[in-house]
Amino acid sequence: MNILIIGSGGREHALAWKMKNSPLSDQIYITPGNPGTASIGINLYGEWKDFDALKNAIIQYRIGMVVIGPEDPLVLGLTDYLEENFSHEQLIVIGPTKESAQLEGSKSYAKIFMQENEIPTSKYESFQLENISEAFAYIDKMNTPIVVKADGLAGGKGVVICPSKEEARIEVKNMMDGKFEAAGKKVILEEFLSGREFSLFILTDGETYKILPLAKDYKKIGEGDSGPNTGGMGAISPVPFVDDKLMDKVVTKIIEPTMNGLKKRSLKYHGFIFFGLIEVNGDPYVIEYNCRLGDPETEVVMPRMHSDLVAHLKALHDGNLRHEIILIEDQEAATVMLVSGGYPGNYEKNKPINIPADLPDSIIFHAGTTLDNSNKLVTNGGRVIAVSSLGNTIEEALKKSYTSIKKISFEGMNYRKDIGTF
Repeated sequence: MNILIIGSGGREHALAWKMKNSPLSDQIYITPGNPGTASIGINLYGEWKDFDALKNAIIQYRIGMVVIGPEDPLVLGLTDYLEENFSHEQLIVIGPTKESAQLEGSKSYAKIFMQENEIPTSKYESFQLENISEAFAYIDKMNTPIVVKADGLAGGKGVVICPSKEEARIEVKNMMDGKFEAAGKKVILEEFLSGREFSLFILTDGETYKILPLAKDYKKIGEGDSGPNTGGMGAISPVPFVDDKLMDKVVTKIIEPTMNGLKKRSLKYHGFIFFGLIEVNGDPYVIEYNCRLGDPETEVVMPRMHSDLVAHLKALHDGNLRHEIILIEDQEAATVMLVSGGYPGNYEKNKPINIPADLPDSIIFHAGTTLDNSNKLVTNGGRVIAVSSLGNTIEEALKKSYTSIKKISFEGMNYRKDIGTF
């Protein structure tokens, strides 16, 4: 079966890397892909927003399965479009419908969903641009710090933790004035939850589900979790502080009610659900939903999956997911993200990247790279390279990643040196 992966980042590179090894996969195509995915499959350079062009590519390259990596095409309805143009027998589409993707596309939608299904989450209120005075009045009643979120998609940067009420008012105004364009025209004000965050992924057909390896990502730009949020500076898997007791609570209080909520709303969901969770005094709370795999968590989850991902996805499509068994490697994994200088603020692109041809202890996943006019590898984004490694312990995996990083360079390269330490 020929497989098409939609996306261009580290998540898509990790998916291609994993799916390439399946006996069910023939040719892997990636659109638009990056230089890393080009070493695994064939990049189809094009614009995913052109749904008709994608349809033609699926026909031309005899694609049997489409896996949609990023959130934007899901929220814009790519799954719905493909299912309208191809029959169930013709094409396997992995990704929720436009309505289901609102779990990520609108934070207020997700909060209402959680309230309806009694899923533990922080207290909140949402406010439109025309109600900014009401937002300010609500801030006056809140305890600090205050979490300000853009309602829509903001590339992982739409969450700001404000230490003071004055900073919260400034952030609300900045968002409503266009800091995140249309995504911030509605804002969410949340109480701050103090605890330990972790990421959980399930693969679901809307009826049953399978749990993938747990991960913990590190969102802040600086050591000690300092500075602004990024799209993710690294990740580890498994998560040391998540024990069986906590996982039992996650299943009964969060996963099962989420599945029941999908059914109550008659939402079609064929794909991954990401649960951004936080453990507070032994209990799990939902910070956010994503309607796809996370990045950089995918770069530690895929190396730890021993079973055949393509087989799992095909079983989901065929209605046989309940019979699947997710096999997980005993080894542990860590990834460290190499980012451009200045990220998550302004940064320069087109910086030459030096990567040795042989880094035997690590897996290199390209996130924001491209080739220049001379066919040389250069930076093309804020997050540039994910360096992932396996080891008998998290510490061993991290040591391998950091050793490999010393052999990689580009101008302005920055990375966190404390991934996995808390």
